Amino acid sequence: MKLFVGIDVSSQKLDVCFLDSDQNKLIQKSLANNLIGAGAIKDLVLKFHSAAHYQRVVIGMESTSIYSFHPAVFFHEDAALKALPLDVVTLNPTMIHRYKGLFDEDKTDTIDAFRIADFLRIERYQVPVIKEEKYVALQRLTRTRYQLIHQMTECKQHFLENLYYTCNTLTQEIPTSVFSASIMDILSDSLSLDEISQMKLEDLAERLNKAGKGRFSDPEKLAKAIQKAIRDSYRIGKVLQDSVDVVLATYARIIAGLKKQIQTLDKSIESLCVIISEARSLMSVPGIGPVYTAGLIAEIGQIDRFDNEAQLAKYAGLYWKVSQSGNFQAERTPRTHTGNEYLRYYLIEAANSVKRCDPVYRAYYQKKFNEVPKFRHKRALVLTARKLVRLVDVLLRDHLIYTPKGGGLADNQ
Repeated sequence: MKLFVGIDVSSQKLDVCFLDSDQNKLIQKSLANNLIGAGAIKDLVLKFHSAAHYQRVVIGMESTSIYSFHPAVFFHEDAALKALPLDVVTLNPTMIHRYKGLFDEDKTDTIDAFRIADFLRIERYQVPVIKEEKYVALQRLTRTRYQLIHQMTECKQHFLENLYYTCNTLTQEIPTSVFSASIMDILSDSLSLDEISQMKLEDLAERLNKAGKGRFSDPEKLAKAIQKAIRDSYRIGKVLQDSVDVVLATYARIIAGLKKQIQTLDKSIESLCVIISEARSLMSVPGIGPVYTAGLIAEIGQIDRFDNEAQLAKYAGLYWKVSQSGNFQAERTPRTHTGNEYLRYYLIEAANSVKRCDPVYRAYYQKKFNEVPKFRHKRALVLTARKLVRLVDVLLRDHLIYTPKGGGLADNQ
């Protein structure tokens, strides 16, 4: 006889259902999602097991991001529960949603808890390895960096939209990025564009040189390009110009602030990577630096959580479903749209970088690029990322150092 404990987790509640192998519903109740509520569930597990001596106790809940983290860790690490034949399972919400769809019933938290327990009863689950604390700590940093990068990208897009109102040729004329510190300093300053265009060339060049900390090889040439862009651009009325100036200055400050915060996160990520031994293996791959390394390790955790590289690829969503019936085998198979979006993002970004630095991956990307007439880059890059999964898996699993083709893989021990 086995005991199955299904928990429907929300931000405030733990709806729990106790079910045995004979489908007897032992108890069902709602508790607070805190230490007291989790402790009450633990006490019930110990009570029922003491009375029936179950062959196996399985506590399962959906993997609902931050809400399921604390309960899962609590049940996994509790000393009294560790003495039992216990499994703690976090389930893919998609699997539970599909299982619930088999039954014509209402959608409530209590029903959801019962169906989770019922799904555990048919034993179509895998017991995951709980991610160690250092990986969770790194994940908090890398996911926050990911979000800040996307925020900065959006801010830059809005900045360029507003810049086009006031100086529509600037991005075409100047030989440097609009988002360099010196250009942002000029555009967000109190000077109007007309005043900048009328400044003496040497004064503007000196100002640019100072803002750029002497990095420009020819600040006078840049000053000429800026003044030409301003003169060639359309003019707008003063009311609109004043509004656009405020918006540009606002976005300039936001972008500068985001850059500083990202730099702070990068320092924390690098310091945390030092204590994670696997980081050295991934950073030995040309094109994979500290940021991509941290992003990959943070999402993968200990590689033993996955049986093989195919399982890792499926977790990342780099998986194509086979469509076969009788003698028919579909040539076109769609990529699944499930999986860890953060891991998929870092694998694809890392693959894009690796293909520029490693001839083997560059040749593979080019081969896949030439196979189809449409969506060539996107398809080739995703397939290159799938190839990279195999390398990441073997490097992490065997603690190896990567060397280019012909040199093999070096032992990291």
